[in-house]
Amino acid sequence: MLDSLIVPLFVTTDLPPDAELAEFGELLAGTARALGPDDPGYEACLAGSVFWLDRPVLAGQRPAARSELRFAGMLGYLAASGSGHTSRAVVGDVRRAIGRAVAGRYGDAGAPPAVFAIRDHDVRERTPDSALYVDTPDASAELTTAARSYLQLPRAAVAAAGGR
Repeated sequence: MLDSLIVPLFVTTDLPPDAELAEFGELLAGTARALGPDDPGYEACLAGSVFWLDRPVLAGQRPAARSELRFAGMLGYLAASGSGHTSRAVVGDVRRAIGRAVAGRYGDAGAPPAVFAIRDHDVRERTPDSALYVDTPDASAELTTAARSYLQLPRAAVAAAGGR
């Protein structure tokens, strides 16, 4: 049995108006392959769903300008391998990794992505039906299974996303 820590996460950030949601999800999930300040660090897997958090447009309101930043989110689980990790340290590690990756891909949007631990049931209750599933490519099968098992995704959703 794999020794790992599972942390439910919420990630939010502003993205350029032309950003693609699937690419954003792949970027987030890919950052979690190796975490920690040490080289090589520790292996991890981020599995979850990405979605747009655009402001609602009420009757009589103008839609957002085409040049306006879009707000994206991810709800999911981070599985960190090994013993001795704390939730606080793991969230700090993934926050730094995601911040570097988002800034490297999309530039400075004014504020770094917000990455924080949330309650377990909020992941399932608050993930929109239209969200896109992503997980860390090339993560160990044990970590992927551990993170994915908390999501309770229908097998069809995982298969459609090309999941293992």
